[in-house]
Amino acid sequence: MGTAAPGLSAGRSPVLDQVPRIRIALKRRIMTDLHSILSSVLANRYTSNAKRVHELTAPLTETQFWQRPFSFGNSFGHLVLHLTGNLNYYIGAQIAKTGYVRDRPREFNDPNPPPKDEALKHFDDAVAMIVRTIRAQSPEEWSADYSGVGANALNRLDMVMQCAAHMQHHIGQMIYLDYEWKRQQD
Repeated sequence: MGTAAPGLSAGRSPVLDQVPRIRIALKRRIMTDLHSILSSVLANRYTSNAKRVHELTAPLTETQFWQRPFSFGNSFGHLVLHLTGNLNYYIGAQIAKTGYVRDRPREFNDPNPPPKDEALKHFDDAVAMIVRTIRAQSPEEWSADYSGVGANALNRLDMVMQCAAHMQHHIGQMIYLDYEWKRQQD
């Protein structure tokens, strides 16, 4: 039997000695990539949702924006106020620490709502804040405990996902309102 090269133990490969370090480096790389992908996907979802809200509001007059086309439910404008409040509270106040104070009943019953353009500007500001907040989260922060009035989220990621789903739900209602306004005009 031959002797091992200097610095190497018999039967051991220098490559095998590197395996634990390679695995750790690979795991870090995967987590970094996953964090980057997660942030990008979530930010894009919120941006796409906001774009859809704008597409749906574009043909509406100021009156149609605030008026309910049915005897039940909400106006398009009040849904925008509601989403703005929801996002500013659950993500803004609780994760980004903006200091936002929510008045949920007013989101649905504001007797003097702002003009359509102003309501949409506040909505856009809320979405921009969310995108910044998403991009600012570290991998560890996503799993941080979450609490907020009326929330059942386990962590920050869970709440950000719930808010995105909540937006989708109300966009579905907005689509229905949009169809009804078009039907009434025909």
